[in-house]
Amino acid sequence: MSGNSEPLTPRAKLAVTAGKAAAAVSRAAGRGSGSVIGGRVALKLDPDLLGRLAQHLDVVLVSATNGKTTTTRLIAEALRAAGPVVSNALGANMPAGITSALAGGSDAKFGVIEVDEKYLAGVARDVTPKAIALLNLSRDQLDRAAETRMLAEKWREGLAGSKAIVIANADDPLIVWSASSSPNVVWVAAGQEWKDDAWSCPSCGGVMQRPGDDWFCGECGFRRPAPSWVLRGDHVLDPHGSAWPIRLQLPGRANKANAATSAAVAACFGVPPQVALERMYSVQAVAGRYDVVTFMNRELRLLLAKNPAGWLETFSLIDPPPTPVILSVNARGADGTDTSWLWDVDYTRLRGHPIFVIGDRRLDLAVRLEVAGLEFQVCDTVDDAVYNAPPGRIELIANYTAFQDVRRRVGN
Repeated sequence: MSGNSEPLTPRAKLAVTAGKAAAAVSRAAGRGSGSVIGGRVALKLDPDLLGRLAQHLDVVLVSATNGKTTTTRLIAEALRAAGPVVSNALGANMPAGITSALAGGSDAKFGVIEVDEKYLAGVARDVTPKAIALLNLSRDQLDRAAETRMLAEKWREGLAGSKAIVIANADDPLIVWSASSSPNVVWVAAGQEWKDDAWSCPSCGGVMQRPGDDWFCGECGFRRPAPSWVLRGDHVLDPHGSAWPIRLQLPGRANKANAATSAAVAACFGVPPQVALERMYSVQAVAGRYDVVTFMNRELRLLLAKNPAGWLETFSLIDPPPTPVILSVNARGADGTDTSWLWDVDYTRLRGHPIFVIGDRRLDLAVRLEVAGLEFQVCDTVDDAVYNAPPGRIELIANYTAFQDVRRRVGN
């Protein structure tokens, strides 16, 4: 936390310098931003570097299955009203990437840090955050990450006794279970579209009752807490009952939920809701997500969806039929190599759209669409898909590495 902080030790300074040099070499070799390799080199030289770099900052950590990169960006914009911010804005969210980001923030007042779900407890121990935002938990990369109930338990154990203010989604039972061990929680009614990972009680395993927007366990009494911030349509209600308009350039209900949570976080740092929400309007795209690009004389909107909950939210914001849709799925290391999650996605929501399928695992996706009774065309490249698509703006939905492939090809 901010306050009187000791200057960096000679070892820490050497680690930062070496990390920046490694990152520069990686960039020069065309291997990306270099933030991960730079962070790894720096942490090898000084394993305590992450904590040292954060000691002068008021830090907020953001973690979730979906929406953490966007929410991190919205919080960063809001907090800039109160001082300089350092953030891992491009989503390098494991300790090495976080270390690289903080190494460039010696003059910052705030650190706004996205954290991979598996690393949240460890990073929280290292950087002593002032606030932690918990948005949602759902199935994702089941070959790499723990089952959601196990992950929630790890968060619950890791956050027990934390002095941080935890800003948590009251509508997700797994998030409520995770946050309930913390002594200081601000509950936000941000909604939960995807419920398939939250039908059993995380406390006792009983069946969850879900009347309307409420939820509770009929067996042990675990239930939805009363929220102090509420997303209601295009407004967020603050703890005093005042309604503040949410005006975003980012599409969809999920981003309004992200903005509501971000406003609650900003308030913990003394930034009023009106100021925070006005600043969020400047965000047009996040690491290429939601960008509209021109490729082969066609407009493409680039949308990222990495897991069943994310695909469900994305389907809700695309233009209606007969808008053409390109779907791209890979299963590389960063995606998770298990594509069984495709069977959890309700692709029948795309009925009426001309559908084109690309990506490394296009045949896996083709089988899924065939079973769903949808008409589609398998293509080898994004160029082929765009060439064959009927007129109109194209919605392109891809998972993580497929999204990066498309961005490189279309020059975004």
